[in-house]
Amino acid sequence: MTKIAVFASGSGTNFQAIIDAVQNKQLEAEIAILVCDKPNAFAIERAKENNIDVFQFIPKNFENKQAFEKVILEQLRSHDVEWIVLAGYMRLIGNTLLSAFEGRIINIHPSLLPSFPGKDAVEQAYEAKVKVTGVTIHYVDAGMDTGPIIAQAPIFIEENDTVDMVRMKIQQVEHKLYPDVLAKLLNEVESEV
Repeated sequence: MTKIAVFASGSGTNFQAIIDAVQNKQLEAEIAILVCDKPNAFAIERAKENNIDVFQFIPKNFENKQAFEKVILEQLRSHDVEWIVLAGYMRLIGNTLLSAFEGRIINIHPSLLPSFPGKDAVEQAYEAKVKVTGVTIHYVDAGMDTGPIIAQAPIFIEENDTVDMVRMKIQQVEHKLYPDVLAKLLNEVESEV
């Protein structure tokens, strides 16, 4: 069974969707470890409730990104991790992890990339008054939300929608799309082995 690491910085709703997909056998993978850069992130509670190992770190306690990514890499190797799944991880992945997991790091982003990359994508789309935004799942490269796109799903912004309503619509799509895409991706990889 494919071992994955989930990286999260916040509440972990996409992390929970992945946990649920593993538990109901939609996603044939083992979540070997949660990597978290925020000590108070609710994602850590989700991991503990589901007996998933957690590696939590505080970036400013390290000399630089390379230093903390080396420690993360040691953790991933000790857990035999094959894929990294970003689920609201609010840091750019550096060269240490990119080279070790080339082509095996996936991210979810709350917009139809290349529109609205980076932080606050939902707010960016809302303020731009676009009628359609959505969700993108993509491979991670050295840029910010620039890697090859795997899947996208649109959501429509209605005239009376608030930014919170748009965020809720996006999360509903994310929580279905991410496990579906991961299941397809990892099943393809398993069948090639």
